[in-house]
Amino acid sequence: MGIGAIVVFAVLLVGVVSALVRVKGPPLSNLNFMVGMVAGELAGQLLALTTCCIVVLLVVGWPSGALGAADVGLALTAAAGFGALLLTGLRSRGVVQRSLAAARWPQRNEARTPRPAWLRWWRTSLALPRRGAGVRVDRDIAYVDDGGVGDAHLLDVIRPVGDVTNAPVMLFVHGGAWVIGSKREQGLPMLFELASRGWVCVTCNYRLSPKATWPDHVVDVKRALAWTRAHAREYGGNPSRFLAISGGSAGGQLASLAALTPTDASFQPGFEDADTSVDACVSLYGALEMTGDRSLMGRQGFALETLLSSRVMKVAVDEAPELYAAASPLERITAAAPAFLVIQGTKDSLVPVEVARAFVAKFERTSGAPLGYVELPLAQHAFDLLCSPRSSATTRGIADALEALVQSRASAPSP
Repeated sequence: MGIGAIVVFAVLLVGVVSALVRVKGPPLSNLNFMVGMVAGELAGQLLALTTCCIVVLLVVGWPSGALGAADVGLALTAAAGFGALLLTGLRSRGVVQRSLAAARWPQRNEARTPRPAWLRWWRTSLALPRRGAGVRVDRDIAYVDDGGVGDAHLLDVIRPVGDVTNAPVMLFVHGGAWVIGSKREQGLPMLFELASRGWVCVTCNYRLSPKATWPDHVVDVKRALAWTRAHAREYGGNPSRFLAISGGSAGGQLASLAALTPTDASFQPGFEDADTSVDACVSLYGALEMTGDRSLMGRQGFALETLLSSRVMKVAVDEAPELYAAASPLERITAAAPAFLVIQGTKDSLVPVEVARAFVAKFERTSGAPLGYVELPLAQHAFDLLCSPRSSATTRGIADALEALVQSRASAPSP
């Protein structure tokens, strides 16, 4: 029993350490991300598990001697660590609110929307996002007429149940390092939140590498944008009123790049005249720098270069620096940029926080558009894959910020 308890508490403690410490490069950064994200977002559940283990040991008899002392030390340290992580997650709501209040961003002129039923504490404790009764999903709609081969050119529409008209619209782009991922896996807390508030949301697949070669990925996102502008009204949305785009990780790069390049014909082959402009972009831990700049990414820049050169771009950065720069949202910021909201965790081991800081600083110097930046203490990459106090806070904060922007556009005098 004593050895078994030591193993259990040691494993739990590894989770705590992974959530508190950012590994800055390969080969351990991927493992740091996976273990740290789960430990950080499930801190409450893991604290309960640790407590249960302690209770069981108290009931069956705690080992004596050095073994017992080791058990006690590991157990109390793990419990304290998960408690600190849980407290940090619970404080995220205040971090989000203060960050948005201090941002160059419009403020809402009414009371905050009540917490939706689908995000009640007991649902959040289940961790997996579930849509509420007031939200429906229309699945697997083709946005490119390619004969229905594969699912790369399919999208889902997430919208309120019942009749809706003139709703603001959101397009979400999943992440997955440009090689994996699906529209059904990511962004769901935010999309369910927006749909419960009356938005029409679209989430799309796109061609993935290594079969796809850059810029196939962003071309597909642009096609999804064009489809959304052309067809959102069929589902109750009005993209002419307000159209936002968002994405996480690689999807954050694609969404940001699409938002910043509405007139780049090289990303719209065969549909150059389509309107792919947006009113706002929300980048969730987006890969906003694509050249692997060591001053921003450190050793993680090497991992990014390796991935891009071998599987995505299929050419080395020193052989085609202009290709990598053109794919980097950091290099595409102009005075004509739409509103941007950037969400980033301080412990992100895949996209260092320094990347988001550099993007925000350049955006602030270059564009006068609304700009919001939320930096989340102890948040790992892809923290919003799970329902947690932190993802609940960012979900509601993003929805409030976007609705404030919609209000400000509606109340602005006509030119």
